[in-house]
Amino acid sequence: MLFRSRAKGECEMKRLWTSTIAAIVLTCATTLSAAPLKLQPANPQPSGLKSGLSVRYAYPENVKSLSEASSALTIRSERGRPLSGLDYRDTNEGEPALTSKRAEHVAAAIKGYVHFAKPGIHNIDFLTNDGLRATIGGQVVGKFDGRQACDTTIMSEVEVPSAGWYKLDILYFQRYNTSCLHMRMGAKGKRVSWMPNKAFGH
Repeated sequence: MLFRSRAKGECEMKRLWTSTIAAIVLTCATTLSAAPLKLQPANPQPSGLKSGLSVRYAYPENVKSLSEASSALTIRSERGRPLSGLDYRDTNEGEPALTSKRAEHVAAAIKGYVHFAKPGIHNIDFLTNDGLRATIGGQVVGKFDGRQACDTTIMSEVEVPSAGWYKLDILYFQRYNTSCLHMRMGAKGKRVSWMPNKAFGH
C-alpha cells in the first residue's frame, strides 16, 4: 500500500513537472515570436520644427515612481530650456538633471518628434537614471519605474513603416544623486548606437 501511494505521488510529481516545463517553453516561444511594435508616423508630417525637444519640469519634495512624477507635473510645472536631444551623460553629484534647476527630485515631461531616416525593423533602448516611460509613434518603447544608476531599459524591437517624423512623449524622473538620459537605436541584427541630436525636433 505504501509502495502504491509513493508511486502515485511520483507520477503526480512527474506530471506537474511536465506541465510546468511545457508552460515555460510556451511562454518563451510566445515571447520570441512576438511581432515588433509597429510605430505610427506623425500625420500630418510636421514642418518648420525647432531642433531638440520641449520639456516641462516639476520639483516635488520627493518623487520615486512614474505615477508620482505624472501627478507632480499635473499639479504644477514650468517650461524648461529645450533639450538638445537625448544624449545626457551621467552627471556629477550636485549638477542639475537635464536642463532643470535641480539635481534631485525632478520630474520631466519631454515632448517632440524623432526622425527615422530608414524604414525597417529596428531595436531601441534607453539609458536612464532614474525612471522613464518613453512612447514613440503610439507605442511604449522604453520603461523603468524605480531608482537605478545610469543603466539600460529592456530593448524593444520596433517596425518603422516609413522614413519620417514620429511623435515622441517621455515621462522622466530623477530622485537622488546623479542623473542621465540616452536613447539608442540600431537596425535589426546590428549594434545599437546613440541617436544624434539632429534626429529630434519640436
